[in-house]
Amino acid sequence: MIAPSILSADFAHLAHEAQAVASADWLHVDVMDNHFVPNLTLGLPVVQSLLKTTDIPLDCHLMIEDPGRWAPPYAEAGAYNVTFHAEATDDPVAVARDIQAAGGKAGLSVKPNTPIEPYLELLRHFDTLLVMSVEPGFGGQSFIPHVLDKARTVRRLVDAGELRLVVEIDGGINMDTIEQAAEAGIDCFVAGSAVYGTEDPGATVEKLRQRVVAVEARL
Repeated sequence: MIAPSILSADFAHLAHEAQAVASADWLHVDVMDNHFVPNLTLGLPVVQSLLKTTDIPLDCHLMIEDPGRWAPPYAEAGAYNVTFHAEATDDPVAVARDIQAAGGKAGLSVKPNTPIEPYLELLRHFDTLLVMSVEPGFGGQSFIPHVLDKARTVRRLVDAGELRLVVEIDGGINMDTIEQAAEAGIDCFVAGSAVYGTEDPGATVEKLRQRVVAVEARL
């Protein structure tokens, strides 16, 4: 699955930017509060407006403090997948249950230097694991390859039937790094500047998808 990130889109024309990637599987929305990360982007009102303009499932990545309070309303609004950070709460399972009760899929995200092992037992309560392959906060950063070890660990558990969830990656994904991520067992690839920095974002989505298909054919 390919999930273009509107963090790299033109915020003045978000409806048009969503239409430009109509074949995408998810549309990735980065929500930042200038507390959990040193950047401020957009919030629930913009997501509510975007939901009226596109049929692409919204994948909301909340880089915020206090997700127990702020995450469920995104699901209530109609976001398909609502992901929050393991580092932002002491009770990730409770937050996940509230998101799911509100009608959304629940995702857990971990920063590049956060080990995955303490969360493996908790992942059975989640629908998505989002592995950050850059430090959260800003787009356009370089891919951090060592995070793929986390993806491989979780992929083995999924393949063994011990977990049922989508393994997603976000940060520095482009035509080159997407192949490394695909080989590690990633299911969903978030790409921002690699998509919206091109003349034809829709065609780029399909090119990225073809790269993944080619890797899967080799495995």
